[in-house]
Amino acid sequence: MADKEESKTSEYPEVTSGAGGWSPEIGDPVDPRADKRTAPAPREPVVVPVKQGGGVTRGLFWLVATIGLVIALVLGAKTIGLFPGLTNPFAEQQTDRSGPALLKSVQDLNQFVAAEGNFQVIVDVQKDRKYIPDFLLNERILFVAAGSVEVYVDFASIGQGAVKESEDRRTAEINLPAPQLRPVRIDNDHSYVFEEERGIFNRIGDAFSSDPNRLQEVYKLAEQKIGDAAKDAGLQKRAEDNTRKMLQQFLAALGYTSVTVNFPAP
Repeated sequence: MADKEESKTSEYPEVTSGAGGWSPEIGDPVDPRADKRTAPAPREPVVVPVKQGGGVTRGLFWLVATIGLVIALVLGAKTIGLFPGLTNPFAEQQTDRSGPALLKSVQDLNQFVAAEGNFQVIVDVQKDRKYIPDFLLNERILFVAAGSVEVYVDFASIGQGAVKESEDRRTAEINLPAPQLRPVRIDNDHSYVFEEERGIFNRIGDAFSSDPNRLQEVYKLAEQKIGDAAKDAGLQKRAEDNTRKMLQQFLAALGYTSVTVNFPAP
């Protein structure tokens, strides 16, 4: 009997279980509902949102960083003299689009510049309002002005009979006009604003409007002060002495032994 049962079971194929799985024996009842309960549910795909524009921002950042690195390397190599022949591609360039100068007129000058005075003056101008604090409304400027004044004698104004000479051409007497002061000439290369104070309201006004002639008044005041100083500096007396000496040496070379140069009394 045992041999018959063994022969029956040998007719069925051998069933192997999976790794860690359950292998049913022949004859065990199979419950299909149990398989449904134990079967894992399929997973839903996970969608990860991707931010738009991230690549553009990173690209822009690296572009700016690369340009900054190139500028730093070029300026650094130029500063330490690593490449003497290297020119700075980021150097400042100045373009002059001014037109040519036009000749308006020509005037012959018969003037002898006999003396010149160089001056320097500090112009301190302040504009404020009464009962208003200076930090609100105030304008003050310290301007260091350098200028010069020339003193000349106008030979073109010598009239008839201004020059008298002896018959033997050995003695001469010349009557000349008084020396004159030329207009003050400000030296822009040596003139500068030393300090400037402006109130809050003044600075706010500057943000909305600009005054290109703001320093014109300061320049005019500097010219006036230098001109007054030139009148009191004795330049005219020095010009008379230099003119007299020049004419005496010039006429002495022509054979005159006595030369007298007269100027009007001050």
